[in-house]
Amino acid sequence: MKLKLIVPAIAFIFMSCKDEKTTQTEPSIDYKTEHLDVTTSIYPENITKVFEAHGGLDNWQQMQTLKFTMSKESGDEVTTTDLYNRYSHIDMPKHVIGHDGNTLWLQKKEETEYKGNPKFYYNLMFYFYAMPFVLADDGIIYEDVESLVFKRHTYPGIKISYESGVGESPDDEYIIYFDAETHEMVWLAYTVTYFSKEKSKEFHFIKYSDWQTINGLKLPKRLTWYNYENNFPTTKRNDVEFTEITVSETKTDLEFFQKPQDAELVQ
Repeated sequence: MKLKLIVPAIAFIFMSCKDEKTTQTEPSIDYKTEHLDVTTSIYPENITKVFEAHGGLDNWQQMQTLKFTMSKESGDEVTTTDLYNRYSHIDMPKHVIGHDGNTLWLQKKEETEYKGNPKFYYNLMFYFYAMPFVLADDGIIYEDVESLVFKRHTYPGIKISYESGVGESPDDEYIIYFDAETHEMVWLAYTVTYFSKEKSKEFHFIKYSDWQTINGLKLPKRLTWYNYENNFPTTKRNDVEFTEITVSETKTDLEFFQKPQDAELVQ
C-alpha cells in the first residue's frame, strides 16, 4: 500500500527530467533486471534492520496466511489470520471467534457463556505474535527512545505511535527494544487504551525468545509477560507457548472467516 505513494513521486521526477534540455548523456538502466528494494526504503534505518533480522519485510508481505496454536488450561486455541486483509478465526474448546473484515461474530459450541470481550480479543494475540512485522502498517509514526537496561544488557528502543483515527485504539503506543548487535527483537513495551479510550502512560512488558525460522521468517516460540514498575520490567509473570506454527503464501478461503448461521453478531 505504501508503494502507491512512491509511484506518483517517481512519475513526477521522470516528467520533470524529461522537460529539461540537456546535452549530457545519462547511462541507461534496465529496470527489468535491476533489483529495487522499494518496500523497506521508506522506513527508518533502525526498524528496517529489525525487519531484516527477522527475515525481511519483503518476504513477510508475500505471505497470505499465519496459523498458530496456544495451549491453555481450558484446551488448545488455534488462531488463523489472513495477513493481507487481517481476517481472523480463533477456534477455542467451547467457542469460535471470527472476523471477515466487516462482521465480528461469536459461535458457541455449547451453552457456556464467553467471559471475554471478542471485539478486544479477536486480533490481540495475532498482533503480539506477528511482531515486528505488524509495525510496518500504514499510519505509524517512529521515534528513537532511550534504551532499556535489564540485567546488565542494553537494548536500543524504537517507539511506535499511530496517526489519529488509525485502528480501534489509535492512542496505543509500543516500544520495540532490540539486540544492538543482531537487531533481533527482545522486548515489547505496550500501553492499553481500548477500555479507557484515553492515552496511557503505563507500559506493560513482554519478552520475546526462542526465535525459530519458518518459511524464511524468524517467529517466536515463546512470549513471556513480566511484572512491571515505573515503566520497567521487574520479574517474570507467565509464559505463552506457540506450537504448530505455519506461515504460507497460500490464501485461506474467505468462507472460513465468515459468520456461520448459528453464530451471533458482536456489536
